[in-house]
Amino acid sequence: MYTLESSSVSIHECCGRVSRSVWGVYGVSGQVDAGLSQAVEGLGSSGSLPFADDVVLLASLTGSLQLPLGCFSAEGEAAGMRNGCSESEKAWSACSGLARSFCLQRRRSGVFGVMLTSLSRLMDRLVWRLERCGADGAESEGGGVDVLVPALSGDHELWKCLKRMMSSCRAARRVRASWFLSIVSSVCVCVCVSGYQQANVVVLPNQLADDFHAFCRSNPAPLPLLYRSQSGETSSPPLAQHADIRTDISQYCVYEDGRLVKTVSSLQTYSDAHRSPPGQQAERPGSWSDMVCFYLGCSFGFEGRLKEAGVPVRNVEQGKNVSMYRTAVPCVPAGAFSCPLVVTMRPVPAALLDAAVKVTHLNPLAHGAPVHIGDPALLGIQDLSRPDYGDAVELQPGDVTVFWACGVTAIEAILSSKPPLAFSHSPGCMFLTDIPDSPTSTITPPTEAKPHPELTPLCFQVSQNPLLYSLVSQGTVAKIRQLEVMIGEDPGERGIRALFVQDELLRSCLALSHSSSVAITTGFPTHYMHSPPDETDGPPGAIAMATMLLSLGKQVTMVTDRRALEMNRAIIDEAVRTGVLKAAIPLVTFEDGGPDAARHFLCHHGDPNKPRFDHLVAIERSGRAADGNYYNMRAVNIKHLVDPVDDLFIAAKHIPGIGTTGIGDGGNELGMGKVKEKVQSLMPKGGLIACEVPADHAVTAGVSNWGGYAVACGLYLLHTCPAHLRYLRKGLGLEPVTSTEQLQDWTTNLPSVEKEESFLSTLVQFGIRSGKTGHLAMEVDGLTFHPTHSDMITRLLEVTRGGRGAF
Repeated sequence: MYTLESSSVSIHECCGRVSRSVWGVYGVSGQVDAGLSQAVEGLGSSGSLPFADDVVLLASLTGSLQLPLGCFSAEGEAAGMRNGCSESEKAWSACSGLARSFCLQRRRSGVFGVMLTSLSRLMDRLVWRLERCGADGAESEGGGVDVLVPALSGDHELWKCLKRMMSSCRAARRVRASWFLSIVSSVCVCVCVSGYQQANVVVLPNQLADDFHAFCRSNPAPLPLLYRSQSGETSSPPLAQHADIRTDISQYCVYEDGRLVKTVSSLQTYSDAHRSPPGQQAERPGSWSDMVCFYLGCSFGFEGRLKEAGVPVRNVEQGKNVSMYRTAVPCVPAGAFSCPLVVTMRPVPAALLDAAVKVTHLNPLAHGAPVHIGDPALLGIQDLSRPDYGDAVELQPGDVTVFWACGVTAIEAILSSKPPLAFSHSPGCMFLTDIPDSPTSTITPPTEAKPHPELTPLCFQVSQNPLLYSLVSQGTVAKIRQLEVMIGEDPGERGIRALFVQDELLRSCLALSHSSSVAITTGFPTHYMHSPPDETDGPPGAIAMATMLLSLGKQVTMVTDRRALEMNRAIIDEAVRTGVLKAAIPLVTFEDGGPDAARHFLCHHGDPNKPRFDHLVAIERSGRAADGNYYNMRAVNIKHLVDPVDDLFIAAKHIPGIGTTGIGDGGNELGMGKVKEKVQSLMPKGGLIACEVPADHAVTAGVSNWGGYAVACGLYLLHTCPAHLRYLRKGLGLEPVTSTEQLQDWTTNLPSVEKEESFLSTLVQFGIRSGKTGHLAMEVDGLTFHPTHSDMITRLLEVTRGGRGAF
C-alpha cells in the first residue's frame, strides 16, 4: 500500500484502473515503501512496462499527485488509447492534453511528469513534438528537452529501480526494453540529479578518430574524454556494463557530409553486426565496423552538487534544458577539426558564485570550473534569449550569467570537419553511465581525493561595464594579499594605512591580466622651483609594470606631460641601453583639445565601441582636486605644470571596456578619488589636496613605486596560477602549465634590486629629485635606496618566487 495524503492506494489497483494500454508508475519525492518497489520491479521483469503501447511516468515534488489517477484512465480511454491505434490523431490529442494538464499542475504545485511511449513508430513523432512544447503546452519553434520531467533524485527508490531494470535488460540483451528504459532515464537526467555520470557521445569514421582524439586533448574543458572505443565496438566497459551505444540513447543525430540530416531513436539500422566485445571488430563487415565512439563528460553531472551546495539550478526550476550557445572563441584546431567553443549558461546569484566555482572545479570530467562569468557579449553571444541549442533559461534578480565549456562543441566539430557519416547524441539526450557522480572517477587513474585547498579557485569581480568576473586560486590570492600588506608599510609616517582597502591590488592585477592594451601615466612635479620639477617616485614603478606587461604580451603606451616629453624619451632610451628595458616604449602626450578630446584619444576614430586601450594606470601622478587645481603634499598649487590627463580617467568611466587603476601614497594622486572621503578626513591637509578623480581600483602604498613593483609581481603570480590561466584560455589548449622558457622570461622581467638601482641612478643623472627632501641622491620620498627600497624589493620577490611555488 502507498499513502498519498490521507488516502491509501494500492499500486496494483492503480495499474488495474488505468486503461490496458496506459500504464502508470507513481511515486513522490522521499522514501518509497517496499510495496511500490516490488510493483515496479514486477512490471519490469514481466516485460509489461517496456512493451506497453503508452507509458505515463509521474513524480511529485510536493508529496501529492494533484492530477488524480482517474484522470489518466478517463482521458486515455476517451481518446481510444488502445493497442493498434496509437498512431491516430486522437491519441496525440490525449498526449497533448495531458501535457497541458501537467504544465498547469507544475505551475501551481511543483508537480513534474513525463509522458512517453514504448511504440517505436510513434516515439519519434511524440518526442519531436513534446520537445517543442512551450511552458503553456503549445508548440513553439526550436528544440529542447521535454517540458515534463520526473523529479527523481539520485537516492530516490524509483530511480534505483529504473537503474536496476536497465542493467538487467542490458545484461539479457533485451534490446527493445533497454531502449525504452534509456528513454526514461535520459529524460530524467536532463533536469534531475541522477546520481550517475552522464556522457555526450560522438561517433566518427576510423580515419578521423586520431584527429578527434587530439582535438579533445587540446580542448579539455569542452571535451573531457571519458572513453574511446575500438573500431566497431558498441560497448563501453569502463562506463557501463552490458551497454550498447546503438540503442542506449533516446535520440541520436545523424550527419552526412557535415550536415545534420535527421534524428533517430536507434543506430541499429547502420550496423550489420551484433554488438562486439571490447577490442574486437564487428562479426560481419558493415558501416559500423569502421566507426569509433567517443564518450565525453557532461555538465549535467554537476547540477546535483550545485543544489547540494545551495546553488539554485534555474533550468531545473523552470523545467527546461540548459541554454547552450555558440561563441566567437575558436577552439585549438587539430587535424581535420576546427570549430568555435560552445558553452552552457546557468544563472547563479552573485553571492553564490564562489560556491558554484568550488563545486564544479572538483568535477573536471564534467567540464570543471566556469570559463567565463559575466557579460555574454565578451564571448560573442549577443542574445541570451536565442540559444543555439537547448532552451532559453530566465535569470532571476541578482543572478549573474555563468558559462561552462560544453560537450556540444563536439557537434560543431562534426559540422566543420564534414565527415561522410557521423553520429552524436541529440543535445539533452545523454548516455547514462554506471559510474556514480563524484569528484573522482574510476574512468581515469585516481587523483588526489582532496585537492589542496590552495588550488581551489575563488571568484572576484573585475569590472562592472562590461560585467566581468575572474578566477584565481586561493593560494595565489593569499600571496597577492601578502604583497598588498607589505607595500602598505609606512616608513615615511604619512598615515597611508588609513586609506587601505583590501584586494584593490588583486582586482587591479586581475583587470590588467585580462587586458590587451594598457596606458600608463606618471609624473608629479612637486619641486616646482627646480628644473626638472619631477620626483623619483613614480617612474620606477611605471617602468616595472610596463616591463612585466610587455613580457606577458600586452601592448603598453606611456602618457606624459608635454613639458617632460623629450626628457622622458631620453630616460627610456637610457633604460634600454642599460638593460632595464628590452625595447623602447611608445611615449605620447594628452593636452586639452576640446570636449571630445579624451574620447578621441582613448578610442579609434572616437568610437566608444572601439577603445584603443582597455586599461589605464596612473602611478604617482598629480591628481585634480575638487577646486580644479593640483596640489603637492605641502598644499602648493602646481596646476601650471600638469596636463589634464585626469580627463582620460573621467572619460573612461563612460566607455565600456576601459578599466582604471590609481596608485598613490598620499591621497592627492590621480585615481585616489575612490577613497576621497578618507583622504579628506584622515590625511594632512586632505580637505584641500584630495584628488577628486576616482579609479576603479585604488592601490595605496607607503611609497608609490612599491605599488608598481607589487603589480608586476602580482601579474607574475596570476600567470603562474593554473586556475587563472585556464580561465583566461577558456579551458582551451593543453594543461595550463607554463613552459620553462616562458617562466624564465617572466622571472627576468620581474623588478630586481639591480635593475631598480640602475634606473634610479638614471633618474638622478637627469636631475630628478627625491620627493620629500628634494635631494638629488639615491633616495625616494626621503628614504635611501639601501636599505629601505632594496629590502622591500627583496621581500616582494621572496613572496612572489618563494614558498611552495605558484598555485
